Amino acid sequence: MAGVPLPWIADEDTPLPPTHRALGADSAAPGLLAAGGSLSPRRLAEAYRRGVFPWYSAGQPVLWWAPDPRMVLPPADFELARSLRKAVQRFLLTPGCEIRFDSACPDVIAACANAPRAGQSGTWIVPAMVQAYSDWHAAGVVHSVETWIDGRLAGGLYGVGIGRMFYGESMFARATDASKIALCALVAHCRAAGIELVDCQQNTPHLASLGAREIARSEFERHVARATAQTPRIEWTYDPTHWAQLGLRGGEAGAS
Repeated sequence: MAGVPLPWIADEDTPLPPTHRALGADSAAPGLLAAGGSLSPRRLAEAYRRGVFPWYSAGQPVLWWAPDPRMVLPPADFELARSLRKAVQRFLLTPGCEIRFDSACPDVIAACANAPRAGQSGTWIVPAMVQAYSDWHAAGVVHSVETWIDGRLAGGLYGVGIGRMFYGESMFARATDASKIALCALVAHCRAAGIELVDCQQNTPHLASLGAREIARSEFERHVARATAQTPRIEWTYDPTHWAQLGLRGGEAGAS
């Protein structure tokens, strides 16, 4: 695609281009598909149902991405290290420690936007994205998994849930292992709910250590098409019995 202009999304009626037109591995921005447009619920729904996501920095137009390969985490392949297993079980059995779903999603999104990132001076979660995903949460599409300690938000993650597909967006932690415990809670919920794939977008060594792997974009898109079409809608309600999916006990402390 060298020398081919990047497609511009002029308005809400301009569809995203086919993902095979995304820039290839030999380009300066592998996976970049298009630029422009808005973060309206309509546009976001179109994008996620096609395996496309927005990712851009302050001062840039909205940039749309469809990388190939795609990093995914099959909940069935999740690897719970012994040390993390102990940390999760201790958290679940400690008074004042709680797992909650969707009780403070806008706060989780804002915390992820403000969390420091290694090697980065800023964040990709710009104010427009904070607002867009908070609004999408109000519409029942974006969800958060939260860890609470003594009534304070200690960590968590958020992502997009459509049908039986979950797209992980970002995590943050204010206490040791707080985001990892939230991820474990997400995996337990996904296993119980029949969510077979969690989108991780980009490859990182940390995700790979947990069982995530890369798959071809075409395979990812086939799965997304099936999973997003599945009904009925999944209930995003915390259920401590789901910890049995990871061989753990929910306990009274984590049952709110």
